[in-house]
Amino acid sequence: MMDKNKILRSKKLYLFDMDGTLYLGDRLYEFTPALLDTLRATGRKYLFLTNNSSKSVDDYVSKLEKLGIRATREDFLTSSQATAYYLHKHHEGKTLYVCGTESLKAELRREGFRVTEELPLVDCIVMGFDTELTFRKLRDVSFLLLTRPDIPYIATNPDYVCPTEFGSVPDCGSVCDMIYNATKKRPVVIGKPSALMPKLAMEKYGIKKEETCMVGDRIYTDVKSGLNAGITGILVLSGETTREILAQSPDKPHLVLEDASEILNAIK
Repeated sequence: MMDKNKILRSKKLYLFDMDGTLYLGDRLYEFTPALLDTLRATGRKYLFLTNNSSKSVDDYVSKLEKLGIRATREDFLTSSQATAYYLHKHHEGKTLYVCGTESLKAELRREGFRVTEELPLVDCIVMGFDTELTFRKLRDVSFLLLTRPDIPYIATNPDYVCPTEFGSVPDCGSVCDMIYNATKKRPVVIGKPSALMPKLAMEKYGIKKEETCMVGDRIYTDVKSGLNAGITGILVLSGETTREILAQSPDKPHLVLEDASEILNAIK
């Protein structure tokens, strides 16, 4: 039987999902400030990894500050940033149609990409978690996929729902399913459960797989990204996943915690 506390103490890099793990909506979990302070005080590193591409990194810095958590751009690795990395590597110089928020568009422009709504100029589609979604955007994406069958089509994340204080709302994966029903086209998906984000995080700090863990409230994105990257996958039951969902999942975390306060108790 694994010694949970020994495993938690052995990690030098903690990769945290945010919503459902460190806070829920606009409610900060009471253990979060002490957890982050203790990780720093014990010489450990952490990064906030999120699939939510509706907000820019600057938006997230502001959100955490409002919740009482000091943060900088360097503390984050988002699916928007990982998407930009992928685009630089595979589609440099292409002009993007972004079915996403103005924050996502600004993030990609910041990375040097051209973003346009003029369909004849588009040679790559990016789909994000679009809290500003309109039917026109759905029509534009469908038009591009059906009239330009070889156009690159990238999604920032596969999440079907985004948790809120009152339940869940449709996320990027649900909209991608809508587009699939109309076009029979599936995107290349960048965010968790891809191994890309954990690998970029380990590369950033030069920390080994066995010293790294991914902590989150979803098995099919958070935990699976850890499993795919060869690091420890830790599920917290403070967000989307219930024990019933866990029992039915083919993917199993290395550790299951009631919430991330168990990490604090292990390392303090």
